[in-house]
Amino acid sequence: MQTLSGKIVFITGGASGFGFALAQVFGREGMTVVIADIRQDRIDHSVNILRGTGVTAEGVQLDVTDREAYARVADDVETRIGPVQLLCNNAGLGIMGKICDATYGDWDWILGVNLGGLVNGLCTFLPRMRARGQGGHVMATASAAGLFASEGVGIYVGAKMAVVGIMEVLRAELASESIGVTVVCPHLMRTHIYEHATLRPNQPKSSGYGPPLKAEDVLTKQLEAMSAAGMDPLEVAEHTLAAVRDNDLYVIPFPELRGIVRQRYDALVSAMPDTVPDPERLRYEAPTLRFGPYLEAIARAKSRELPPDRSR
Repeated sequence: MQTLSGKIVFITGGASGFGFALAQVFGREGMTVVIADIRQDRIDHSVNILRGTGVTAEGVQLDVTDREAYARVADDVETRIGPVQLLCNNAGLGIMGKICDATYGDWDWILGVNLGGLVNGLCTFLPRMRARGQGGHVMATASAAGLFASEGVGIYVGAKMAVVGIMEVLRAELASESIGVTVVCPHLMRTHIYEHATLRPNQPKSSGYGPPLKAEDVLTKQLEAMSAAGMDPLEVAEHTLAAVRDNDLYVIPFPELRGIVRQRYDALVSAMPDTVPDPERLRYEAPTLRFGPYLEAIARAKSRELPPDRSR
């Protein structure tokens, strides 16, 4: 999507954090910004800020886990404003807790937002894009947790690894339809994602994680310190803007992740025997070994001037 001005972007979780940074960056490019969020007060506040800077912005209240509501909102937006050409599946929850302590309620809620929200966004807007035959772009906010395991956020890791895999496959499937696909894997950012636990209804009754963190809790202060050291969400949003324009698959502007990503890769490779592959099995696996989006991403990276790798 080289030309963004005059087009419409739909951003879930767009009233705060990284979602609002996306709204600001795409709005500056002349896009009409539609913020979808579950909190009406924050929607109103963020829309007013955007409009105050000259951005054409609208806000809609949406729980991304509600499929019927998602369809109603999409119908309303495309009837009143116009067709959505850029879908940003951004809504997510960063909830801490051990898998071994999780209840069915924990799994349903965290997966419902982080993974189910992506599914609902794709099933709602992607058929419309494809039917129009005019191209478009689909973006999803995953996480560095989608690239390697992080203890203490196991359900979140599972959801975000799924998001990365889904977007990689979608990239291959849509390659011939002029619909771009990008997945963003942020690490530390200056957001308040840890506050999301307070949005859960009946949380103490249905969770194995205990009550939401309070402002005075030690862990809250640790998380705030980590967040303060993070990257400005606007900077990550600028990288995302460039990726949408260039149709890049990955946005991972955090060089400090190279070491841990290599560790995971090396662990996977080391688990495989160093023997000659069976020729018959290799024949059937060949298409997977040549998976297009991986080769494309490597080729794009090699074609650019990359900074020297100082993590070795």
